[in-house]
Order: sequence, then C-alpha cells, then structure tokens
Amino acid sequence: MALLQDIAMYCDQRLAIDQFKDYCPNGLQVEAGTDVQKIISGVTASLALIEAAIAQHADLLLVHHGYFWKNEAAPLIGMKGRRIQQLMKANISLLAYHLPLDAHPELGNNARLGRLLGLRGKPIAHESLIWGADLDQFMSAQALADLLHAKLGRTPIVIDASSNIQRVAWCTGAAQSAITQAAMAGYDAFISGEISEQTLHQAHELGISYFAAGHHATEKYGVQALGDEVAGHFAIEHKFIDFPNPA
Repeated sequence: MALLQDIAMYCDQRLAIDQFKDYCPNGLQVEAGTDVQKIISGVTASLALIEAAIAQHADLLLVHHGYFWKNEAAPLIGMKGRRIQQLMKANISLLAYHLPLDAHPELGNNARLGRLLGLRGKPIAHESLIWGADLDQFMSAQALADLLHAKLGRTPIVIDASSNIQRVAWCTGAAQSAITQAAMAGYDAFISGEISEQTLHQAHELGISYFAAGHHATEKYGVQALGDEVAGHFAIEHKFIDFPNPA
C-alpha cells in the first residue's frame, strides 16, 4: 500500500508538470482517499472507466484525459457531476496528465508510439511535441498504413501525397494542424490521431502524406507505461482498461 500524495508527487516530478502550460490541471484532480493499493489506468476518465474501476475495487484512477478543461463550465452538474460523484462515493481518486504525458521522452505517448512502430525517433525541435525519424529504406504510403493497422488494430485514414516515404514525423491525439510544421521540417509523412477538412488540402499542397490513426488509438500507451512504472516503484497493483473509441 502507498500514500496517494506520494504517488501524485512522484508522477508530477517524473513528468515535470511545472514545465507545461496546458489546457487543464495536471496531477491530482480528485482526492477521495489517502491510501492506494490498486491503480486502474485508461485513456479518458469516462463514466464507463469509472464504473470499471469501481468493479475492480481500485483506489486510484490514472488517465490521460481528465477533467477541468480550459473554457469548460465550472459547476459540478450533469455529466461531470455524475462522474465525480461516482469517484467520491467509491473513494477513488483521480490523477490526470495531458501534455506532460504526450511529451515525456521515455513514458510519453509520442515516445511509446514510436517504439511500437519500430521508429527510432526524437523531438524534431527543442520542446516540440512532434517526433520524427528517418527510415532505413523508402516505404510506400500503403506499407506505412499496413504497419499502423497491424500495430494499432485499426485502419488509418490515409492521404497519399508523397511518392516515397523516408522521413516520418508523428504527434499523437488531435495534432493534425501540425502537418505544416512537419512538412516544413522536411518530413515525407505525418502521423497523428485525427483529421480535419483542411488536412486533405494541406497534405497535397505541402507534398506530405498524412495518416489519421485515431486519437484514442495513438494515446493508449503513455498512461500504461506510467501506471506500470508507478506500480513497480510503490509495489502496488496496476491494470490498464481499454474502451475502444473510433475517434
């Protein structure tokens, strides 16, 4: 068993949350107890994940997408009120890490997606959330799409706008607008989670292939890595629960 505050402090420091200006508070968002013996992790703190954590008799829920987003209404009513009520009734605390969990060089979503795809990458610039890697040999857009399908378990939306791919950049989640930055940095392909109407035109006009591999699908791995590390460090239990999301 470990103290909630010790776990929160460990994660805050490990992810260097003070270095980020984010759209939500990172760290402890709901404090419902003092001791932790079991962590349930997941991508988003939905009611379904909370109910699964309750069924698993968890003490702590660890997520990438938590609550209290910028410009979100403050009152604890409706959907948000019901979610937090369930956490408090079950004595389950909530830890959430957004941009710090995207950016971490070892545990982050970008680092873990690169590792999953076999890409030896790094941030393309200082403090950039975009990662990039050079391939050992050229790859077609179809071959990269097939790799994403095999590793993520879903078929990506593909805009094939470059003849051959040797330099691949990626940024998990909803980073489709970063396609311009990736193209300007000399990459032939850019992978993210979502796609917007203008992404099609940007890809063709910039000459860079684009792959929308799923917001949820690209961001499952950082929170798992953090949960495993925390569980090992504090000698407590951790389980990742996935609720597949087509977005």
